Amino acid sequence: MFIGEDRRLPIVLIIDDDMVSREVMATVLTMSGYTVFSAADGAESLAQLDAGNCTPEVILLDTQMPGLSGTQLIEQLRARTKATLYATSGSDAPAEIKAAVDGFLMKPFGPEALQRLLEKHSPKAAPMLEPDMPVVSPKILAQLREMMPESAVREIYAAVVADLEKRIAALKAATAQGDAAEIRRIAHAIKGGCGMAGALQAARLGALLEAGGDQLDNSKAILHQLRNATRKLQRMLDAEFSA
Repeated sequence: MFIGEDRRLPIVLIIDDDMVSREVMATVLTMSGYTVFSAADGAESLAQLDAGNCTPEVILLDTQMPGLSGTQLIEQLRARTKATLYATSGSDAPAEIKAAVDGFLMKPFGPEALQRLLEKHSPKAAPMLEPDMPVVSPKILAQLREMMPESAVREIYAAVVADLEKRIAALKAATAQGDAAEIRRIAHAIKGGCGMAGALQAARLGALLEAGGDQLDNSKAILHQLRNATRKLQRMLDAEFSA
């Protein structure tokens, strides 16, 4: 069952044979903005994962369910997903289960305890550009105009835009592959090249990507801002150097 649509928060899969517990947790999380999937037993949860119906980042599973349960279910889940696993139970869980999961919640637990647990997995918002940051440094633009003809200055910024478009495509591919090293490499080049040309917004976003290339949620948000910065740079180019 699929509930909710907010993908900014971690996707949660609830596995619990008790319908009331399952629905209470799903409702609490959905109302807090989480995307929630649920399964009534271990077999159903594995079927959802195998079908690609959900890609959870956090799994809440009851420790005592009929059929596939306990450490056997945990092993099957580990083989299919990198999600963080939290066991839940109305009684203390066996030592082997606690050792196999990433945390344990004793039932009953309130909404606050559940939300505090999941807040650890919520990605931090991507840093935004300063609202008054110019697209291009007026000082560097003036210096370039003193050193060379307008046509040469225009060629520099046209080359920056073309380079950004290529690097954005490469960043998109690296982000899709989860390649943090490649994200940082490309971001470093953007920071340096755009910084030299005085393309302040793009240079700033390159620096943010380089610093947080392993935070893929932030990388996607910053990549969106970088596309906007590139479009603004193109508009500046058209306005400043219109023939």
